[in-house]
Amino acid sequence: MCGIVGVFSKSTDVEANLGRHLGAMLEQMSDRGPDSAGVAVYRNPAPPGSCKVTLYSADPLQDWEALAGELANAFGGSPEVSVRASHAVFLVDAEASETDSWVRSTHPELQVMGAGERIEIYKETGRPEEFVRRFQLEDIQGTHGLGHTRMATESRVTTAGSHPFSTGLDVCLVHNGSLSNHNRLRERLRAEGIEFQTENDTEVAAGYIAWRLREGATLDEALDGCLRDLDGFYTFLVGTADGFAVLRDPIACKPAVLAETDDWVAMGSEWRA
Repeated sequence: MCGIVGVFSKSTDVEANLGRHLGAMLEQMSDRGPDSAGVAVYRNPAPPGSCKVTLYSADPLQDWEALAGELANAFGGSPEVSVRASHAVFLVDAEASETDSWVRSTHPELQVMGAGERIEIYKETGRPEEFVRRFQLEDIQGTHGLGHTRMATESRVTTAGSHPFSTGLDVCLVHNGSLSNHNRLRERLRAEGIEFQTENDTEVAAGYIAWRLREGATLDEALDGCLRDLDGFYTFLVGTADGFAVLRDPIACKPAVLAETDDWVAMGSEWRA
């Protein structure tokens, strides 16, 4: 059992308080997922020809400014860095795919949480209330965001195993439920060149969507493919640069509540979120 939440702003007031709203929703879902928490927020788009990359380091003494210097040497310009707890978001004068590949090959001790024009991903182990405080969500503004609280069932409690999972540039996924064919599908996707960092079944769903998008499918087509190729009981919340989508398995036994006003669209595993 996990908790998933999402908010899409239709007003400047909600946009200015996006992080506060997400934080309050995560805290309401803490009993559904006390092991870890995470959010993806969309804001402050990178200029044309640039990208944003979110990185995680397990080293509390990580020298992010030194890494910015390395990125400058590799790609030119003056990369900007914004540090939030164990994560840092870099604005780099390069394509996201190039920056992602450079980080993975040059600094394997770091984990790329997400990349694109607008997305920032933050996630960590521990209770959701502590995550909200440590990452200072109340300071975050943005157009929309989604979040997750995890109760681990099929894999270890780690930062990498927390949600959201990146599924491509400016695309991410959070999930409540379980997949029964994730081991077989993981091997199939590895043969297609998709890499995995955990044994988490949600990462397989994220990898599946990333593969379908890479092969030219639209997001709607990729989600339709999930209904065909992913066995299990699940509710997915998929974030994109423009908004978010909700997908439920054909039986729809995992909860999902959506609401809309003139100021916002919201989604949660339970109405109290």
